[in-house]
Amino acid sequence: MIVTFLGTGTSTGVPVIGCHCRVCTSDNPKNKRLRQSVKIEEGGRTCLIDTTPDLRLQLLRHPIAHLDFILFTHSHADHMMGLDDIRPFNFHQRETIHAYSNAGTARAIRRAFSYIWDDRSQVGGGKPQLDLHEVDAPFSASGIDVVPIPVIHGDWTILGFRIGKFAYITDTNGIPRQSMRLLEGVEVLALDGLRPAPPHPTHFTIGEAVEAAEIIRPRETWLIHLTHDLDHDSFDATLPPGIRLAYDGLQVEI
Repeated sequence: MIVTFLGTGTSTGVPVIGCHCRVCTSDNPKNKRLRQSVKIEEGGRTCLIDTTPDLRLQLLRHPIAHLDFILFTHSHADHMMGLDDIRPFNFHQRETIHAYSNAGTARAIRRAFSYIWDDRSQVGGGKPQLDLHEVDAPFSASGIDVVPIPVIHGDWTILGFRIGKFAYITDTNGIPRQSMRLLEGVEVLALDGLRPAPPHPTHFTIGEAVEAAEIIRPRETWLIHLTHDLDHDSFDATLPPGIRLAYDGLQVEI
């Protein structure tokens, strides 16, 4: 399995529009963070987790020959508003793309992209062909076994996902005990670690993410959904062994 981090930034991306801080004006490519998503390749099949507003640029940088399915963590704009950019896969694959989410996220996607399912909408340049499935238990997609991991995101329960020895948990400020059990034996973990401080009502700080990683005990933890409060090189050097800041373009083989 190869996991490619297409974007590692928070909802604004980094640099932040109009900001002139040292991270936003840095020349270090690891301080350039598109919105958060990953692609996962295994056995000739490829999936995406989330479709960010930066999806087109991400897939021009890291192309996908064939998209088998999409996993949606939740319905915030920075995680789903690039959905229309799956149309080229429909064009050349000549098939509907399957997508999976919890029920609340599915309702939000159907509301935000209602034209996909509206036979009366004007087609124009085409519209995504999407078969959206609601999941609340382990399932198989294109022969890949996926375990949804319910996590807390403020007042919401959203989904992380586990595929084999890899787990992906973005946008969380709490992992319930039963979800911790679903993470037993994970070797590589991508985990929300928004910023050093102050505490945030819907995201782990770096310190909280480190505490969670030390409980889960993967071989590698890559912190994601990062703000412009984090200069990659200087902050990465302060983290405990086995815990690192992810960056756009990072590839991890599992």
